[in-house]
Amino acid sequence: MTLFRPSRRDILAMAASAPALTLPAMGRAELGAPAMTNPSHFAFTLGEAKLTVISDGSLQLAANGLGVNADPEEVKAFLESYYLSTETNYSHTNHLLVELGAAKVLVDVGSGNRFLDTAGRLMRNLDAAGVDPATITHVVITHAHPDHIWGIRDDFDEAILPDAAYFIGRAERDFWMQDGLASSVPAEMQQFVVGAQNSISVDGAEWELLSDGQEVAPGIRVIDTPGHTPGHMSVIVESGGQQLLATGDAMSHIYTNFAHPGWYNNFDMDGDVTVATRRRLLDMAVADRMAVLGYHFPFPGVGHVMKDGEAYRFVPALWKWD
Repeated sequence: MTLFRPSRRDILAMAASAPALTLPAMGRAELGAPAMTNPSHFAFTLGEAKLTVISDGSLQLAANGLGVNADPEEVKAFLESYYLSTETNYSHTNHLLVELGAAKVLVDVGSGNRFLDTAGRLMRNLDAAGVDPATITHVVITHAHPDHIWGIRDDFDEAILPDAAYFIGRAERDFWMQDGLASSVPAEMQQFVVGAQNSISVDGAEWELLSDGQEVAPGIRVIDTPGHTPGHMSVIVESGGQQLLATGDAMSHIYTNFAHPGWYNNFDMDGDVTVATRRRLLDMAVADRMAVLGYHFPFPGVGHVMKDGEAYRFVPALWKWD
């Protein structure tokens, strides 16, 4: 396995909580932030399940971390063709809350106040969505990267949702909790390892370790989707004959992952496995006509997958009002 090696630029940008770039891009109209806050949640139904996508904010990372196994000029041209910055990858963080039967399942817990100052808004946005965090019954962690698990601890280093049942993949837990892992990774990645270990070891969380296909609650199960991290898992919700796949970071870019599924990013710990997993998920979503939710897709990140020759296309879901 090739250990992921994000550039120092990425690490410094995240560790310093760098603000978004504000310089206008040449040759495109770039929309600025509104004077008031945009909506932070999006609710819909899938069969009998009530689903809510809740934002934890955004990340701004160096765009040269995209498609690191491809010609940089080809990646740059591709981003320009989609009116995207070639300097900054502006990435959303879309959490899924599933209410089905007696279960209220939250997928990932965001980064809290330990990562970028543009993220860590999940608890605030749960409140804006009218969700009392104390009513959440299950927490499922797709993987132990900062933006998915560092928000598990409150300011007293205790589980922020102490009454919930906590779930993580056994392979994911075993990888991050290896003795001596922090000293075996590049220096710039040591904070990721320490943060993951502190999060998994948080007081008040009794972990149930998951394996492929295991059900978390009726109608909600996980599947192995390794590559981005060794034990990464995705979540499938099924109700009324319909399915939604919450991909976590198995798919992380709404355009490159579909048009160029063979490209991988610098935070994908095993690029070849990431690509194989992604192709499997894309084909599964097409064959089964599943809805998909991408954690880092533009909010709310929900849609479908269409085959397009040897590549794919993301088809955004149609918003519906009551």
